[in-house]
Amino acid sequence: MSSRLVSSDAATKVDAPFREAIGVLMHLTTATRPDIAFAVGYVSRFMENPQKEHWVAVKRIFRYLQGTKMHGICYKPNAKIDFRGYSDADWAGDLADRKSTSGYVFMLLGAPVTWGSKKQPSVSLSTSEAEYIALSLAIKEGKWIYRLLCEIMMAANEEGLELTIHEDKQSCIKMKKNPVNHGRAKHIDIKYHHIRDEVKRGEVKLKYCETAVMFADIVTKGLHGPRHKEMTTALGICACSHSGGVLTVIGFLPVLVTVTGPIRTACSA
Repeated sequence: MSSRLVSSDAATKVDAPFREAIGVLMHLTTATRPDIAFAVGYVSRFMENPQKEHWVAVKRIFRYLQGTKMHGICYKPNAKIDFRGYSDADWAGDLADRKSTSGYVFMLLGAPVTWGSKKQPSVSLSTSEAEYIALSLAIKEGKWIYRLLCEIMMAANEEGLELTIHEDKQSCIKMKKNPVNHGRAKHIDIKYHHIRDEVKRGEVKLKYCETAVMFADIVTKGLHGPRHKEMTTALGICACSHSGGVLTVIGFLPVLVTVTGPIRTACSA
């Protein structure tokens, strides 16, 4: 998915069911296909005045889905229940207004349980600032899932979890752990500084990871073919026995599915 699309001031729109197509893709994105989260979020920015090139991009997404219609999320057996998050940002990726894109992925038992890709509300002046804002979004999403998992594991007499979020930018981690570099962070909106309190209280742990294993990379920017395939494999998106959906091959996960509702059922479309 190319990120070189731009909005248009043309008076006429493309004669195609653009908005309806985006609605269908949004449903797939939020249900079982994190691999198209960025692409769908990006083309949705042009719903007000879609042009031919925007419709071509939407059709490319559908062609990709046609070729991977048997793919879904596969949760693998694991002796230890490992819950971890990844936070990333694409700095100034929007060519129209130079705003960044935030992205996060939270993994459980070798596959994603929640993910998101969202355009940031303001222009970031540095990559560190963009990553800082992205982490705030990731923490807010991860905390409620973390608390839910803790309650489930407590009921099952299992050991507790830690909320660990991986970040691939060292300067951003230092900014969150220590506000000494005040000049770089003092202009950032105060609503994002809850990160420091979360880290100080020990409720969230930050961990550095290499960009090569940054799973949130796939929800923040368009990747070339080999890299995209590498990320989908790492996320546990594989061919299922039924078209799309989620394949559960463990004993713990059905408990999670029962508690959280019928959003993800075994091999459901």
